[in-house]
Amino acid sequence: MNGVIVQFFHWYHPGDLWKEFIDKAEYLKELGFTSVWFPPAVKCALGKEGRGYDVYDLYDLGEFDQKGSVPTRYGTKEEYLSAIEKAHEVGMEVYADVVLNHRMGADEVETVTVHQVNADNRNEIISEAFQADVMTKFTFPGRMGKYSDFIWDHQCFSGIDKIKTSDGEKEGIFKIYNEYGTGWNDHVSHQFGNYDYLMGADVEFRNPHVVEELKRWIKWYIETTKVDGLRLDALKHISTDFLKEWIDYIKAEIDDNFFLVGEFWKDNVQKITGFSEKMDHRLCSFDVPLHFNFFRASQEKQGYNLSEIFSGTFLDCNPQCSVSFVGNHDTQKLQALESTVEDWFRPIAYAVILLSENAYPCVFYPDLFGAEYTDKNPDGKDEKVVMPKVEILPALMKARQKYAYGEQVSYLDHPNCIAWVRKGDENNEGCVVIISNSEEGYKEIDLGANQACARFSDFLGLRKEIIELDENGKGVFWVNPASVSVWVKINDKK
Repeated sequence: MNGVIVQFFHWYHPGDLWKEFIDKAEYLKELGFTSVWFPPAVKCALGKEGRGYDVYDLYDLGEFDQKGSVPTRYGTKEEYLSAIEKAHEVGMEVYADVVLNHRMGADEVETVTVHQVNADNRNEIISEAFQADVMTKFTFPGRMGKYSDFIWDHQCFSGIDKIKTSDGEKEGIFKIYNEYGTGWNDHVSHQFGNYDYLMGADVEFRNPHVVEELKRWIKWYIETTKVDGLRLDALKHISTDFLKEWIDYIKAEIDDNFFLVGEFWKDNVQKITGFSEKMDHRLCSFDVPLHFNFFRASQEKQGYNLSEIFSGTFLDCNPQCSVSFVGNHDTQKLQALESTVEDWFRPIAYAVILLSENAYPCVFYPDLFGAEYTDKNPDGKDEKVVMPKVEILPALMKARQKYAYGEQVSYLDHPNCIAWVRKGDENNEGCVVIISNSEEGYKEIDLGANQACARFSDFLGLRKEIIELDENGKGVFWVNPASVSVWVKINDKK
C-alpha cells in the first residue's frame, strides 16, 4: 500500500478542526490518504487561542472548564473522538501530536532556588544561586482529579523562563534546583551547549514519578482515543533515555505495532541519523534535510543542481525510518522557523515525495486546501499571507495510487532536468517522472524490449503530445519549463 499522511492543520487554522475533518474525511480517503496527523488535542495555557503546543493539561481533551473554555481551539473531546471514529470508518489511521517537553499556565506559585544561564551556552552559569517565585505548580482545579490526581510541582521541572523576585519580574533561562540535580539532563541535543531547555516549565525526565505518570497518561490516552500512532514534538530537547523507556512501554504494554514519528529539527542528516541510531531506530523521523533541499531549490531556481535533490537526506540514508514533507506549521510564512518552499516549486517537490520509491510522504493542509491569514512580520507590522493550494496535488495523489509502484531507476544526470522510472509490479504498470527547474527539458529513457512501441501520455495533462517508444522500448520524454510530467501507458485507464 502506498501510504500517505495528511497533516490536517496549520498554525493559523481558525478552529473547529474536528468537525471540518469529519466533513472532508471521505474526500481525503478518495484522494488516497491512508493516515491523518492531527494537532495536539489537549487544553492549552492560552485556552481556545492555543495551538496545542502551550500544553496545560494532558488529560483535558476539551472536556473541562479550564483556561476560559471547555473546548480547545479545535473542538470538544466528543468531537475529537468522533473525528477519530470517522477516520477509522473510512479506513484512515490517526496520528496524534504529543508535546512532552514542557508545561505552561501553572495554577500556583512556588518559591525555589534557581540560577541563570547564558541563552547561547546553557552550560555557562551567569548568576549566583538565588530564591525566586515561579509558576510551577499544576493542580488542574477544573478537572478535580478525574483520570489522574498527579500534581506537578517544581520537582517535576528542570528549568523556567520567567521568575519573580523582590526586584521584580525577569525573563531568561533559569535552572531550577530539584532533587535530581542543579545541572541539565545530558541526554539531549548539545546545541547551545545543552538543549534540555526549550520553553515554559521544562519537564524533568530524571524524576521517576514523572516517567510513571507519563506512562499512565499515554495508556489512558491511547485506550480513550483509539489513535494508531503519535507524532512526537521537540525531540532535540527530550532525554533519549526517557524516550527509549517510554516507547518500549508503549510497544510492550499497549500496542507492538504502534506507529511513532518524531520531530528532530536539524538540517543535517548526520545529526538525525545519529539520533535515530541512539534510539535504536525505535521511531521514524521527519526528513528535515530534504525539506531544506526543496527550500533552497525553490530559491535558487535554475541555479540549483536538481541531480543533488536527494543528497544528504534522511530518505537517502534511512528510507525505512524517514517521513518526507514539503512544508509544515513551523515552516509556513511568519513562523519562527519560516522556510516556505516557493509556490512554483511545490508541485515539483510533491512529485518527488509522492512518486519516489520508499518515501512515506506527508502532505500539508494549505497545499491541499489553501490558506489565508494575517500575523506580525519581523518588523512588527501586520502582514497578510495567501498560500494557494497546489492545483495538481490531487492528480499527483492519484498518480501515486495508480502508478508509483516497483523498483526505481533514476536519471540524475543533468543539473536542470532529472527523471526516474517506477517499473511497476504485477498489478501496476508504473510510470516515468520527469522534472525541470529551468527551460523545457527531455530525457531519453530505455524501458526495455517488453515495452516496444508502447504509447504514453502525461497523466497530469500538462503535456498534450503522445510519446511512442521504438521497437527496442526507447523513447524521449518531455517536460515543460519549471514543471513536472508523469508519463503513463496510454492504454491504462486514468
